[in-house]
Amino acid sequence: MNETTNFNDILKKNFLNDFMFGNLSIIDILLGLLTAFIAGAFIYFVYKSTYKGVLYSPSFNATLLVMTMITCLVIMTISTNVVLSLGMVGALSIVRFRTAIKDPLDVVFMFWAIAAGISSGAGLYFLTFVGAGVIGGVLIILSRKKHADTLYLLVIHYTEEAADDVRKELQKLDHTLKSKIVRKNVIEQTSEIRLKIDNTAFMSRLNEVEGVRDVSLVQYNGDYAV
Repeated sequence: MNETTNFNDILKKNFLNDFMFGNLSIIDILLGLLTAFIAGAFIYFVYKSTYKGVLYSPSFNATLLVMTMITCLVIMTISTNVVLSLGMVGALSIVRFRTAIKDPLDVVFMFWAIAAGISSGAGLYFLTFVGAGVIGGVLIILSRKKHADTLYLLVIHYTEEAADDVRKELQKLDHTLKSKIVRKNVIEQTSEIRLKIDNTAFMSRLNEVEGVRDVSLVQYNGDYAV
């Protein structure tokens, strides 16, 4: 009985010493944080260079850099203590992030920052740099790719007497009716049009129609105006 108890105690001690508490040297910590910082700075640069949204947010971009370093620190903490890792997973599971994501591509950058922080904290420095280079290159190439045509929103205010003439002019364009609002004798019509080149001569023709009050053209990316 005593021999069995002693054997169990030895196993517990070995588990505690070998698995629960790992050792990280100061060099490993600094190297991991430095790698995370370099990867985060690269993500910062790529996000700023490829952003095509309405309003660029420097605070969100800075968050990507800091998120990479924080994730690296969390992974290093988990790797040194099994019990602490279980507690940290439980604590993080109750956190709810409710920040609104304006551009779906922002989610890609957030996951990229987290992945770079995980690989840095795990000591996979070469993977961190290679992955950052490949992902950054793909994002830069996609951001510089020019589409064959561009979406625009055409907003026209006109009277009911000009409805037929406006309809004839719009039939010459590749357009899709988005909304139409009638206020007494004034009609507000919004249409989605595609232009292969920046040829806006049709706006002058529409503006010359008797009864047209104003014509507006706004670039559109399918989600929001630019």
